[in-house]
Amino acid sequence: MASALSSWLSGPEPADSGERSAYPGEALGLPESGPRSIARSGRRFGALLVDWLIAYGVAGLFMSLGLFSMAWLSTAVLVIWLVLGAVSVRLFSFTPGQFALGLMVVSVDNRMHVGFGRALLRGLLLALVIPALFMDSDGRGMQDKFTFTAVVRR
Repeated sequence: MASALSSWLSGPEPADSGERSAYPGEALGLPESGPRSIARSGRRFGALLVDWLIAYGVAGLFMSLGLFSMAWLSTAVLVIWLVLGAVSVRLFSFTPGQFALGLMVVSVDNRMHVGFGRALLRGLLLALVIPALFMDSDGRGMQDKFTFTAVVRR
């Protein structure tokens, strides 16, 4: 009886999709190390922190110019962060924080660059926080998986 009970408590068996990758990014055709290899979580979080601080600075500047009140500061920071991220990823393939830490966003579906719509969707999913907490076997957050992108080293 105990083995029958424990068999369903442990959950389903993991799906075996063939061979496991030797390193993160192998299934995407990315190198193991060096330029264009998958960026680690610490550097990505650091880049996000730099981008958020830049958005706070710009929002503070706009607030000192009287463009909005203190009550709208958090909303302004979020909007500035989203616009800054989407525009800079579209134009340069990296945000200011990613540039400072040597990272960039690349398309993994053989497109030349990440378009504005995909960059904006990626930012919106990242703003929700929850998709970023779940990572696939390549170390990409769900915001990258849904938009067919990856954050790599420059």
